[in-house]
Amino acid sequence: MAAEVQPKPLTRKPILLQRVEGSQEVVNMAVIVPKEEGVISVSEDRTVRVWLKRDSGQYWPSIYQVMPSPCSCMSFNPETRRLSIGLDNGTISEFILSEDYNKMTPVKNYQAHQSRVTMILFVLELEWVLSTGQDKQFAWHCSESGQRLGGYRTSAVASGLQFDVETRHVFIGDQSGQVTILKLEQDNCTLVTTFRGHTGGVTALCWDPVQRVLFSGSSDHSVIMWDIGGRKGTAIELQGHNDKVQALSYAQHTRQLISCGGDGGIVVWNMDVERQETPEWLDSDSCQKCDQPFFWNFKQMWDSKKIGLRQHHCRKCGKAVCGKCSSKRSSIPLMGFEFEVRVCDSCHEAITDEERAPTATFHDSKHNIVHVHFDATRGWLLTSGTDKVIKLWDMTPVVS
Repeated sequence: MAAEVQPKPLTRKPILLQRVEGSQEVVNMAVIVPKEEGVISVSEDRTVRVWLKRDSGQYWPSIYQVMPSPCSCMSFNPETRRLSIGLDNGTISEFILSEDYNKMTPVKNYQAHQSRVTMILFVLELEWVLSTGQDKQFAWHCSESGQRLGGYRTSAVASGLQFDVETRHVFIGDQSGQVTILKLEQDNCTLVTTFRGHTGGVTALCWDPVQRVLFSGSSDHSVIMWDIGGRKGTAIELQGHNDKVQALSYAQHTRQLISCGGDGGIVVWNMDVERQETPEWLDSDSCQKCDQPFFWNFKQMWDSKKIGLRQHHCRKCGKAVCGKCSSKRSSIPLMGFEFEVRVCDSCHEAITDEERAPTATFHDSKHNIVHVHFDATRGWLLTSGTDKVIKLWDMTPVVS
């Protein structure tokens, strides 16, 4: 009797729908046009382009606007079709796009910053335009009058900006690795608190207003989930990239986080699991397992006539251990360690196969991603890279 052939399990991965090419320089930011087969992009080559899908299946510009300075960032509001563009010279230029996306009409310019605009947010409910710049200034303007309402000087150049409409809290991530939270009023702001958890600069922020959780990506290759909804105040680390994390997006309906980075990775994190905080690393002059002295502990080395050892830390329990007592490696997905990390031998024996089950999926975009935009209604993800290419992905096989 012939053996029954079992079908191979299908690999669930993003489906590349389209490559949009034609920019002469890096596309710093782009968005998918809702309910349209279209993309809006701003580039270092000073162009603003609206790409619409033609009968041939290719995307071609219906609008090609050259700006007076390189375009560093943008914010698009689909309801009003208001497009706010940040420029390298510190100006924010606003346009209204026509219903057929074939024309853009200038509205006003804001002299918002003294140097390059790094992030923009348009808040329709309050008619505010929020922005950060390389001049280390956060500013907000009235979008009706164009008047500057207020500002705040950040500790370093800001590269992440998010806003909660309900509480009027603004979150600013900067290159020192700090996240600053401000409470905005009509014409003034107050400092609420600052978070420090990254060893590198903050490169991206993402806010979930339902769970009241802030995600921060960093050049230290990590993502931190800050629970600031008043429950436990926990901070959960997610380690799944081999290069700096440069873009974040959150799918609220499935509670999945999408992180992308310089390694070309698209990582989809399941945030609907009970995650654990990583422990604080403990200080000790000797191994907390075998009591061997570490190399700076001269007294114990002399008394015991033993050579000092190098100190390591177990990622699961946080104890200070020597290399011999932490010879094993393991992934600990519920602690955010999707890759294998150093653990002490006793923790390695205690970790079960169920605890090693992955809570994230990994996909290769084949370009160094600088920005992403997720369209939850269609399950499409846009990635733009340093290769000047925009890619559109169908994420429904993995974001569901």
